[in-house]
Amino acid sequence: MGVVNVTPDSFSDGGQWYGADAAIAHGLELAAQGADIVDVGGESTRPGAQRIDETEELRRIGPVVTELVRAGLTVSIDTMRARVAEFALDAGAQLVNDVSGGLADPDMPRLVAAAGVSYVVVHWRGHSRDMYARALYADVVAEVRDELAKRVDAVMRAGVDPGHVVVDPGLGFGKRPEHNWPLLARLAELGTLAGETFPVLVGASRKGFIGRLLAAEDGTPRTLADRDQATVAITALAAASGAWCVRVHQVPPNVDAVQVAAAWRRSR
Repeated sequence: MGVVNVTPDSFSDGGQWYGADAAIAHGLELAAQGADIVDVGGESTRPGAQRIDETEELRRIGPVVTELVRAGLTVSIDTMRARVAEFALDAGAQLVNDVSGGLADPDMPRLVAAAGVSYVVVHWRGHSRDMYARALYADVVAEVRDELAKRVDAVMRAGVDPGHVVVDPGLGFGKRPEHNWPLLARLAELGTLAGETFPVLVGASRKGFIGRLLAAEDGTPRTLADRDQATVAITALAAASGAWCVRVHQVPPNVDAVQVAAAWRRSR
């Protein structure tokens, strides 16, 4: 899954693809490089980000989703708002990637159920402005798994087909750096909820916990652009552990990592 941030304040690219023309060109490039899905988002969810209004989010993503679908790409919409998802689905998007897992907008699960599309349910404890205040865990893997199970149950009760549910541990969302590594190390456990097994999406690309791991001696985190090689390492490990998909900013090296992991799994 290649990332297209149609935002001026994304943590990962600082608005590089903010304009519609630039975002469309970037989406086409990601697909040409091997992305199976292009994930379009118009609202930043970086730590501390303030929400934009629905009209602005629609203005940002509208032409991008429309043109990428028209070009024949498999498009997902990264949004917490049902009306934004509805626009994208009407335009031909095939997947809703909701970082709130349906908590931010109670209409979202019903919309997804009616549309019959895939739904990424992300572990989430609150909006970006104060997400770290909720990053309190005694056993992060058990708690994330339990909370994901509750959200998956809720969206299925709203009518979402279990076969359309994808789960995401929400790396970095309401989690401090030390919380993300156990989730990655025990990834296989996160997809098995209430006796059912769901595909798992991993979104580690360029995130702060990588920058902290690779920090300089003075504690300065590794720069965003210099986190891509470590992202590739996580991609290989996640794919070898059975992840369904990885969400990344740089496609070619991560495609290679997935192919290596696939060969590893076949041989094992």
